[in-house]
Amino acid sequence: MTTSCIPLRSRTFLSVMALANVGGVIAYLPLLTLLLPIKVERLSGDARIGLFTATVVAGAIAASLSNILFGWLSDRSVARGGGRRGWVAGGLIATAISYAGIALASTPTALVVAVVAFQAAVNALLSPMMAIMAEEVPDAQKGIGGGLLALGNPVASGVSALLVGQALLPEGGRFAAVPVLVAACMMPLLLTGRRSAAPRDARSADAPLARRDLVLAGVARLLVQIAGVVTQTYLLYYFESVTTLAEWAMLPARIGHLLVVAFLIPLPLALLLGRLSDLTRRRKPALLLAALVAAAGLVGMALASNWPSGAAAFAVYAIGSSVFVALQAGVAMLLLPDPRHRGRDLGLLNLANTLPSLLGPPLAWLLATPRDFAGVMLVLAMLTAGGGLAMLAVRTGR
Repeated sequence: MTTSCIPLRSRTFLSVMALANVGGVIAYLPLLTLLLPIKVERLSGDARIGLFTATVVAGAIAASLSNILFGWLSDRSVARGGGRRGWVAGGLIATAISYAGIALASTPTALVVAVVAFQAAVNALLSPMMAIMAEEVPDAQKGIGGGLLALGNPVASGVSALLVGQALLPEGGRFAAVPVLVAACMMPLLLTGRRSAAPRDARSADAPLARRDLVLAGVARLLVQIAGVVTQTYLLYYFESVTTLAEWAMLPARIGHLLVVAFLIPLPLALLLGRLSDLTRRRKPALLLAALVAAAGLVGMALASNWPSGAAAFAVYAIGSSVFVALQAGVAMLLLPDPRHRGRDLGLLNLANTLPSLLGPPLAWLLATPRDFAGVMLVLAMLTAGGGLAMLAVRTGR
């Protein structure tokens, strides 16, 4: 990857944004992949899929609305001469409080309410943070900027592995550790002064991309993210379906380690392809290839019958999905039609990340059982491939 043509100041800011994104992913990934499923299982036992589905759906509604709301509010702050970092700080504080609520929840109803509050809080953090990236990173660096977003998953997965792997750490300690790590990652961004809005590419200013392309990109991301939601939120239950009962006690630690490896491998690929897309401005071939790789991994998960085959298939899926999501995020920032409404438009585009939480869990509830996830994985494979094909219709050239 060539970075010598990127000014030092820009490289420093890209690093700060990458670290902040790591914090943003830590804010939700350990909770949704392991901490919350474990808590749901303790509260509801065999009824876990039903309670977990209700929790995820309610949280997704809160996430969808709050992401748009806080993006719009941060737009208004910018229009009045302020910035978005104050909203990030407020979201950080609210997220820490919401983790305490989840830790203290002792009934299914209390847990659902606590997760709704968490989703509102974490999106108050994430929405203005992503708008800062869209606003302050130049268009010519958004490919590598998107590639750097892939760093979030492996680091957050490592945190998950550490949290569930420490038998001496009580549940309350696990929930307390996450906000501390998130704050450490966010502080450099909060302490960095607001940069001038990055100038739009002169070629794009002559012919701005239509909203049609932004909608198509959102649909493509939605199709891919449905699989992301199901594999992320039901991963523990999926592996319970392909392993013996004697292996279940080892699954949380195993999954934590698997997530680290599966999300670490795509990082150099995302960085390389992101930088190449900045230089060549050919972004769609890599996106299509990544989606097809992810679809192949999902087919493998449907056919798996034990831990090794299921883990290998998930790793293939994670490689393709992580590269697609990271690079597509950079492309989406190029498609924003109005610099005055970056936060709002990113919030609307974020529906492609939150609506899958409304669509994926019911799909899993209809097609999966505690011992059989094959049917839902095959449907997810078709949707993911469709997302890659949909990107072919998006005019990413400026």
